[in-house]
Amino acid sequence: MKFGFKRAAGLLAVAACMAMAAVGVAGGASQPKGKKNYTIGLVAKSQDNPVFIAAKAGAEDAAKELGKKYGVDIKIDWQTPVNEDAQKQADLIAGLAARGADGISVSASDAAKLKGAIDSAIAKGVEVMTFDSDVPTSKRFAYYGTDDYFAGKSLAEEIVKAMGDKGTIAILAGNQNAPNLQTRVRGVKETLAKNNPGVKVKDVYYHKETPQDAVKKIQEVQAANPDITGWVFVGGWPLYTQNALDSLRGKAKVVSLDTLEPTLPYVKSGDVAVLLGQRYYGWGQESVRMLMEKIVEGKTPSEPLVNAPLDRVTKENADEYGKNWDKWLGRKPK
Repeated sequence: MKFGFKRAAGLLAVAACMAMAAVGVAGGASQPKGKKNYTIGLVAKSQDNPVFIAAKAGAEDAAKELGKKYGVDIKIDWQTPVNEDAQKQADLIAGLAARGADGISVSASDAAKLKGAIDSAIAKGVEVMTFDSDVPTSKRFAYYGTDDYFAGKSLAEEIVKAMGDKGTIAILAGNQNAPNLQTRVRGVKETLAKNNPGVKVKDVYYHKETPQDAVKKIQEVQAANPDITGWVFVGGWPLYTQNALDSLRGKAKVVSLDTLEPTLPYVKSGDVAVLLGQRYYGWGQESVRMLMEKIVEGKTPSEPLVNAPLDRVTKENADEYGKNWDKWLGRKPK
């Protein structure tokens, strides 16, 4: 009888534990099994670029929030080259995998050079995704970032609102060989051709991706083509310096991608009608969320390409939007 009592008590204890576990699973997020510390590697393109500093802030905030949700400690291991260097990125990915990182998110400087490093990390059991700049031929489980065709389409719609459904526009497009910029240009041109036949595209103008080269290209093109009444910048290169649009004032409307701090004065002054911004902070925030859901819960997005929405900044909301940069860059509000 004594043995039977102990056995029955043991069975009751097991049943109680199983019931408690069932209640815990039903009542909240899946819980990690035994593991209490996780490391997420964040590999951006360069350390000093403010868009990647914003991504780092997003990742660190998400780590704190999700750490509380899962009852674990999540460390963000910021492994980013000082200057853009795809081979260095590959080496950093390999180092993270060798040290046992649980997940890695990378913004690829060169997809071809990073494919091998990503696939090798995955073979070692590391979950890997990309943000901002994808490596679609790799085994990464997801990409979070801008839909470049949609960005071009949105810019086309904005320039039509700014200048009316007629006129001649020029497209400023940076590096002619960059796939993301090519896709944005295609989005602009195809949207205008389909929906706004009264708007003619004069041409697409490429240049070295420095503010000085961009400004010089604008000045040359506008002087040679005074019939241009609108400009679409598929990247904000000329807006990273002062007095960039003096040659366009009163002659052409401007819309541009990118909502970095140096670009905001142009929309406040009215020299730029609309800025469309990528989700810089979200690159890091969503990377950590998606990686932890994959690692802890086995969840993957329904589609591998997760498109980030665009922020729309005008004269009316530029000051409020600008406050984000204080947060993202770790500064006290002005």
